[in-house]
Amino acid sequence: MKYVADFHLHSKYSRATSKDMDLDHISQFAKIKGIDVLGTGDFTHPEWFKNLKAKLKPENGLFKLRNSDLRFILTSEISSIYSRKGKVRKVHTLVFAPSFEIVEKINNSLGKIGNLSSDGRPILGLDAEELAKIVLNISKDCLIIPAHVLTPWFGVFGSKSGFDSIQECFGDYSKYIYGLETGLSANPSMLWRMADGRSRTLISSSDAHSPKKLGREATVFEGDKLSYNNIAEAIKGSKGKLKLLSTIEFYPQEGKYYYDGHRNCEVSLSPSESRKYNNVCPVCQKPLTIGVLNRVEDLSDKPEGFKPVKAVPFKSLIPLQELIAEVLKVGPNSKKVKKEYDSLIEKIGSEFKILLETSFSDLETASSKGIAKAIISAREGKINIEPGFDGVFGKISVSGKKKKPRLRQKTLF
Repeated sequence: MKYVADFHLHSKYSRATSKDMDLDHISQFAKIKGIDVLGTGDFTHPEWFKNLKAKLKPENGLFKLRNSDLRFILTSEISSIYSRKGKVRKVHTLVFAPSFEIVEKINNSLGKIGNLSSDGRPILGLDAEELAKIVLNISKDCLIIPAHVLTPWFGVFGSKSGFDSIQECFGDYSKYIYGLETGLSANPSMLWRMADGRSRTLISSSDAHSPKKLGREATVFEGDKLSYNNIAEAIKGSKGKLKLLSTIEFYPQEGKYYYDGHRNCEVSLSPSESRKYNNVCPVCQKPLTIGVLNRVEDLSDKPEGFKPVKAVPFKSLIPLQELIAEVLKVGPNSKKVKKEYDSLIEKIGSEFKILLETSFSDLETASSKGIAKAIISAREGKINIEPGFDGVFGKISVSGKKKKPRLRQKTLF
């Protein structure tokens, strides 16, 4: 049996999140998306943790909400901002825990270091290695997974505040870092080029701040029994009752940090173009924000296109709302898109079933030829791309019309 998991999200107690990021709403949207296991996110926040304990019942190290088939796994993201060797480091780390009792111990320890109630994703002046030490000394069953590892500002390999290796960041605890989260601006093929990316399990999650964003990335498992221990063993690479089957990815070019650039200067550059300018913005003469593609080139020891023998496959998708919006030529949050989206879900099932499995003829019957064609084109990678940069999301199109270059790029080149 297959299980789709989305481990990384945020509750309504995190900054810049929807007020609908509560258990009822995220459970509702998880069913629509086709998600079987959902991270709770934000277990360090006192109010959210109180809510989790009141509404979720333990089951094999996972947790159940009422009569729902959805299972929750206790997760939280920690933002570590600290100084190491004269440089400010900013590293986001996912923590997985198997029980409320263990979370309480983690929260008690971290609460002595910083204010856990100020944000669902707490900012702590805590070295990432020390975080791993604290958590794993509380329970060896916890998992420590660096989040969105290549993003410039908060990824463990980020160009602005990261490290060049897991060993450099986590020291003696690097041997306990079994998994890495790809993030929206990277995919497994980019990380396979790096030694750390080949030696650890790659997972994908949405980092959702609103219910509609759930499942934009996910991790797929296959096996007989769903439990915390079986998920943890699969991530550790052990042969058990679950195995990691594949990951579902954003097209990384749509992520906010794929190319190099400056948002305010409207400069978006490929790594080769950046090198022409010595990684300095040609408009304001300040250092560029170096994106993940450039960073991969810096850290890689394998050529583009390299694929490990035992690599776990992945599939890149465009969210259904975006595809419908493109065909209807309206915004993705419009009433027309919602009506068509709801109709497709009602007629076919979950969004993942629509995007990954449903045939062209069935899609056309349930919607229109244009929408069916868009879904199949996205599934087959027949897309046009305008890469994201410096906090600006990229644009992915299946219309066949080439994107116009950004005005500033046109001026420069």
